[in-house]
Amino acid sequence: MLCEDIFESLVLHICTFSTPMGQCSAANVVIVLEKGHLSRGAVAALTGSGAVSTPSACGGRNRSTLGLGYVHDDVLRRFRRGTCFDERVGRTDGDTRRDGGWGNFIIPGASETRQIPLYTGEFYAYCAVGGILSCGITHTGVTPLDVVKCNMQIDPGKYTSIGGAFKSIMGEQGVKGLYKGWGPTVVGYSLQGACKFGLYEFFKHTYAEIAGEPFATDHKSLVFLAGSASAEFVADVALCPFEAVKVRVQTVPGYANGLTDGMPKFIQAEGFGGMYGGIVPLWGRQIPYTMMKFTSFEATVDALYAHVVPVPKAQCSKGYQLGISFLAGYIAGVLCAVVSHPADNIVSYMNSKKGASLGQAVSDIGMFNLFTRGLPLRIFMIGTLTGAQWGIYDAFKVYVGLPTTGGAAPAHGGGGGGGGGKRPC
Repeated sequence: MLCEDIFESLVLHICTFSTPMGQCSAANVVIVLEKGHLSRGAVAALTGSGAVSTPSACGGRNRSTLGLGYVHDDVLRRFRRGTCFDERVGRTDGDTRRDGGWGNFIIPGASETRQIPLYTGEFYAYCAVGGILSCGITHTGVTPLDVVKCNMQIDPGKYTSIGGAFKSIMGEQGVKGLYKGWGPTVVGYSLQGACKFGLYEFFKHTYAEIAGEPFATDHKSLVFLAGSASAEFVADVALCPFEAVKVRVQTVPGYANGLTDGMPKFIQAEGFGGMYGGIVPLWGRQIPYTMMKFTSFEATVDALYAHVVPVPKAQCSKGYQLGISFLAGYIAGVLCAVVSHPADNIVSYMNSKKGASLGQAVSDIGMFNLFTRGLPLRIFMIGTLTGAQWGIYDAFKVYVGLPTTGGAAPAHGGGGGGGGGKRPC
């Protein structure tokens, strides 16, 4: 076969460049390959000795050391995706190390090495990392939209439209003006994402265990709501100082260039406690937002697999499942934007006005403007943001070997879901 020819050619080239000309004998092949950390079984096959045939732990084909082609097949079969757990880690005798020293030579992806037990400390740690990537990347990516939104909320007389706000900010500050506050954004929302996603998975499972069956299944939306609210409460404590600096940098001309000079200036003027002056309205914005974000996402995923997707989730490809995650996330984001928008206006106002109170913010903004000012831009921004967040989060989970979020309760290694039909995704 073609792959066998390539492997044989590679061996001959290694031997040729590693031994004196004309001395590429079987004995020299053994020396060269053992130095390259190939297993002795594979080396024996190359020299035609030690012909054995042992059953594979995965079933189906036997391992063989009868010839070069079989060595190639055995080696690649052990490390490619989709093989059984024991052979993914090259396990032959209960030892988790790869035999033949291949662990020092080949570094497979996380999903190829082993499975991560669900609802363990390691599982929650991976979910937290996924949250860092999800929130840190997306919030930083939409910094220009955030700058425009915050300025429209703070100074509606000057920034009357989205297009006009972009033009005005770029005219006064250049392109870099649209990226003001990216430093506190990436740090603050990375910390928030770690707490939000990691703790959501923890609280969701913990509350379901406490509620027990059949309550946890019959009223799973209550479990999602409680889990997301608890996670966001903690996440906002991590986010609040960086959110305060971000808004001040974005809305007060000449205040600071970013995080490194903005945070010391903020602390010097108002003290460390001043950085938490907006924690209550931040909770008021973020907790309803996150409760809607997670609960509506889970419900939308369930509905899509039950009524739109023609087959159960377990029969869909990972790419198809990630598409469902993005679509459900976008729908959830639109709902989140509407629910949390009044509080978002208040947070922006209070963080831009030193010593402003909640009552003063509501009075100055007005009830109608509280619900509508900057809403179209925020719907577009949060919809895109939330869809991308769920896409990134679930893509990371798939990469490390975890199931995507939502659908029916997954088995250890994959997802389940509603829906019927026979055609695969």
